[in-house]
Amino acid sequence: MQNQNKTNVQSLRPTQTKGMTSDATTKTRATNEQILCGDIDIHINYEGLWFHNGSPIGRTELVKLFSSILEIDLDGHYWLCTPAEKVRIKVDDVPFQAVELNTEGEGNNQNLIFRTNVDEYVIASKDNPIRIETNQNTGEPTPYVMIRDGLEARLTRSVFYHLINQGVERIVEESKVNNMTKEKVFGVWSMKQFFQIGKIPDEI
Repeated sequence: MQNQNKTNVQSLRPTQTKGMTSDATTKTRATNEQILCGDIDIHINYEGLWFHNGSPIGRTELVKLFSSILEIDLDGHYWLCTPAEKVRIKVDDVPFQAVELNTEGEGNNQNLIFRTNVDEYVIASKDNPIRIETNQNTGEPTPYVMIRDGLEARLTRSVFYHLINQGVERIVEESKVNNMTKEKVFGVWSMKQFFQIGKIPDEI
């Protein structure tokens, strides 16, 4: 990118990228009067860093501005949306990182407050749940929290460790083939919601 300062949200023009094709590469007018402008060479990598034409976007204010107009559709595609235009960008995993965790209260009255790498704050709740994705090959857990409108943040390792320190054990009931079974799980409370992190195996 020759001049990062020239990248702005008023006019988001797509670039043709090798190997990237889209049904939206031809401009069409959406029902809400936005122009679908196809793909633009903006990319959010696995660590939540923003790039344009392969170069990092160094201006924090610009990244925050772009993140404020970011949306995800039902097919999992990410778009930058202004009142006039809509362009698709590439996201390696999820667009945000949860880089800080603060807690209020204790026990089931506890609230977990996350801060993202673009300084958005969210309290884990029914509408902003925590979920754990487990790698089927390694068993390694990857934690996420919902930020807004389907957009998630992945917890950094240090934030995940902090989260685990706030965890408690709990006995939950589960229905299996018309029988109720009980098992011990480990998780955290926030906004009166319990978010399971993992199951505790029976003692041998």
